[in-house]
Amino acid sequence: MTDQRPYATLLAKGEDRRQRILATAQRLLTRNGWRSTTLGQIARDSGVSAAGLLHHFESKEQLLHAVLEARDIDDDAHTDLSGDLIHQILRVIERFDRAPDLVGMFAVLLIENVAPDAPLHDRLLARYRFAVDTVAEGIRRGQEAGTYRTDVDPAVKAVEVVAFINGMETSWLLDPSIPVAAVFQEYARALARQLDSPSALS
Repeated sequence: MTDQRPYATLLAKGEDRRQRILATAQRLLTRNGWRSTTLGQIARDSGVSAAGLLHHFESKEQLLHAVLEARDIDDDAHTDLSGDLIHQILRVIERFDRAPDLVGMFAVLLIENVAPDAPLHDRLLARYRFAVDTVAEGIRRGQEAGTYRTDVDPAVKAVEVVAFINGMETSWLLDPSIPVAAVFQEYARALARQLDSPSALS
């Protein structure tokens, strides 16, 4: 039988190097933005050669999509799309401690790619619309269950909720000393008061 351990070790080293590149890219993108971050900087700070970086990511655009994919995977892994909306909003607080570089990197890339011709605009717009649709669906489920008011427009309220989360991430990036947890908790309480059906409270 062929010993697979050398091959498995090689694969593990390659994945470790890839994750190191992604982590470095997240940190540099948070600090410098994508326009001022070069592949050479990322390779150097990752401790790999330029050829080694290009082995994993063929272009800067591919690497940018990879860091966003890492953020989406982390987000999806810690989100219950069918769960209680208020609980899910409160869980966003955990992201600031669990993956601060992902939070900062996403906020910077979102701001840098608002123009329709920006390289990540379409991907970020699609993710934004997915987030709004997910929140709106959560509100509709609550309305159908009789726990949320039916006179609240799910589509409008969902835009507000996503704007609050994106705004908090940007505010935290500007001033990491803000009381993120306290603000999220207060917003969640206010949102619950706005959404709760009077019949559900009686």
